[in-house]
Amino acid sequence: MTSPQRTAPRPPAERDPWDRYGWVMAAVWLIFLIYPALALVRSTAGVGWIVLGWAALVVFVVLYIGGFIRGLRLDSGLGRPVPAGQWWIFGALIACMLLTIPGAGVSYISFLPFLMSFASYGLTRAAHWVTMAASITLTALSVFLIPGGLPYLTVLVIVALLGVVNTVTTWLIIRSAETERLGRELATSAGREAAARDVHDLIGHSLTVVQLKAQLAQRLIETDPERAKAELADITALTAEAIAGVRATVAGARATTLVEQLASGRDALQAAGVDLRVDGEPAALSPVQSLTASWVLREAITNVLRHARASEVSVTIIPGSLIVADDGRGPASDAPAHGATEGNGVRGMRERAAAAGAALEFGPGPAGGTRVELRW
Repeated sequence: MTSPQRTAPRPPAERDPWDRYGWVMAAVWLIFLIYPALALVRSTAGVGWIVLGWAALVVFVVLYIGGFIRGLRLDSGLGRPVPAGQWWIFGALIACMLLTIPGAGVSYISFLPFLMSFASYGLTRAAHWVTMAASITLTALSVFLIPGGLPYLTVLVIVALLGVVNTVTTWLIIRSAETERLGRELATSAGREAAARDVHDLIGHSLTVVQLKAQLAQRLIETDPERAKAELADITALTAEAIAGVRATVAGARATTLVEQLASGRDALQAAGVDLRVDGEPAALSPVQSLTASWVLREAITNVLRHARASEVSVTIIPGSLIVADDGRGPASDAPAHGATEGNGVRGMRERAAAAGAALEFGPGPAGGTRVELRW
């Protein structure tokens, strides 16, 4: 069993609608507590037991909805750490169910489906199995051994079916989360390898050119000082460009989210005197989409720093799409200097987009410059 530990809630921007309104579904199913409520109305037990039963029923409803909301906000259960408070709520729910028995009798089994769902979706897998087995056993014993229990045979069927549904559903959810996490890890590893290749290629090319120019300047320093100064100025410019490119690439390799990549990209562009304008929120993309978008953004910004000679870069984020545009020279004017309109960086972006089930468009922008669009 996973040891309980405090889990920090996710920021509001990262929560999907289920995180905000999933409790409504939990509340709708509470209509089935009408059975213990009717049993309390018809009960012949003492007034004290009936009052206690009603109080326990109301507290159960409040705790169930509150615990469900709390679990969603803390993003707990289903393979994730469970805060200690959720276990206390689960224990209180069981206590409330037991307190209704003297007044409601065998109707207490109507609480069991709610305990099963709370354990399955809000606690651990071990809690799911134990609660499901105990609920089916208690329901079967109550139906067949307690006088007047046979009318609740349908509840036994519901409890058994719910156990199967909860088992299959939670298993699929957990496997889906594990698959998504593994996909992010693989994409991150591949992205780091790509960044390492970028750094190697950039450093190798730059150092080769710097070496040739340094040798030329050394030969010209006595015979043609002015030409030697020009070569030294070129060396300074090449060195600055290489440093900026390396910084942008390394910053991208360290960034693991789109938010972090936007921040590191802004810093790299500002260091080069380029403004960055962002329209939209990173939360508009899913976690898997954001990972691919962060690597495409990294490569696009690196290309701007290397080739574009731009003064402004705009990033637009909308559901299912990322657009990066600059006001620089554009791909057509860059082709003669770099051998081809699309180099290894653009091909790498296309391959990464295709691997993520997305399409990438690269070309001149409507008003000039270069425009890169990643679209799912």
